[in-house]
Amino acid sequence: MLKREELVTKPEYWLETIQNEIFRQVTAYLKDNMTQNQLADQLGVTKGYVSQIAKGEFNYLKKLIKLSLAVGKVPVINFMPLAEIISTESEKVYSPETTTLNKVAEPTENYIEVLERKNNFSLK
Repeated sequence: MLKREELVTKPEYWLETIQNEIFRQVTAYLKDNMTQNQLADQLGVTKGYVSQIAKGEFNYLKKLIKLSLAVGKVPVINFMPLAEIISTESEKVYSPETTTLNKVAEPTENYIEVLERKNNFSLK
């Protein structure tokens, strides 16, 4: 039997953890709101695709987990109600000094200049 310290280093552990959470979230949503067919129509995808997502069957997740573990990190997915995020975000005040983008700027640059440089365009 693996110790917890060993278990959390295995990609399979994280894949199953995330797949289970996605399954729980999608199943709970569908139970209270709509069928897989209706969700597929809303998303513009096939019912089979919704079924795959609900089961956690998508390749990029495995790659994300392997990449994360390779750099000593683990992916953590947190599902929160959209209304809660909107409420929390509306209370925040954003300015160039507090944006993540500004952290990559040189001290004399502002965030617009960084955007222009990184994306090779001008807003002027």
